[in-house]
Amino acid sequence: MRAITRIAAAIGLIVSAASGAIADDAIGVVAAENFYGDVARQIGGGRIAVLSILSNPNQDPHLFETTPRVVRQIADARIVIFNGANYDPWMQKLLGAAPRSGRAVITVAAIVGKKPGDNPHLWYDPPTMPAVAQALAATLGKIDPEHKPEYEVRLQAFLASLQPLEQKIIEMREKYTGFPIAATEPVFGYMAKAIGLAMRNERFQMAVMNDTEPAVRDLAAFENDLKKGNVKALVHNKQVASNLTSRLIEIARGANIPVVGITETAPADARFVAWMLSELDELDQALQSSSR
Repeated sequence: MRAITRIAAAIGLIVSAASGAIADDAIGVVAAENFYGDVARQIGGGRIAVLSILSNPNQDPHLFETTPRVVRQIADARIVIFNGANYDPWMQKLLGAAPRSGRAVITVAAIVGKKPGDNPHLWYDPPTMPAVAQALAATLGKIDPEHKPEYEVRLQAFLASLQPLEQKIIEMREKYTGFPIAATEPVFGYMAKAIGLAMRNERFQMAVMNDTEPAVRDLAAFENDLKKGNVKALVHNKQVASNLTSRLIEIARGANIPVVGITETAPADARFVAWMLSELDELDQALQSSSR
């Protein structure tokens, strides 16, 4: 895994500053990543106050610096949500540094049965967010049983809101099953599998994710796929830039292979479904153009 705890260039690059302190009359929720924070808001409504730590889609989310403010936010929270599977290991340390009796901790990897070593980009796996929403509704119902029916209503509304995304995945699967694509790292891996795409060069992607040097043969195979047009699109993480990634993008464009940018962090104030649909629409257009 890339060194997630590297010092950021400036304090607070990816710490949300939108909400300030948690209100006394609200249930405080801290989400390590803003897409989980979005789901929490949709389930909790006005009865919760959500603070998301990683929230800037224009910065590398692997550059994270713990600040006293983040520790205070976690200390105040009744509920903490984080990804797990070694994507955000700093959260476990912060929970230990800011103990609170009765605090509920929702670890997404544990909910969906993933462990360290698995692809940690769990939010791109379609079953993940329904499971997170259900866990949140159940947790809020225990903390605030008086308003449990409201959380259940919002849960059903959230699950219903996922239908356009589910339909988009089905439509793309019908059109593109078996289409070969490549990616600079495995952020999009679960979604690619859900669509039925044939992901190539996965050893290269895992090496990049783990912050290790890709094998020469894996890099050569990747470049060969691009130069010979063996893939229909190249997916890259817009939040992580490197000379190697830039080189692959240049080769792809030189071979007229569409390049599709995705992010690990949701755009500011974007709902999860809208974010996913936007990326899938771009990929859909790219695959259509490459199959003509």
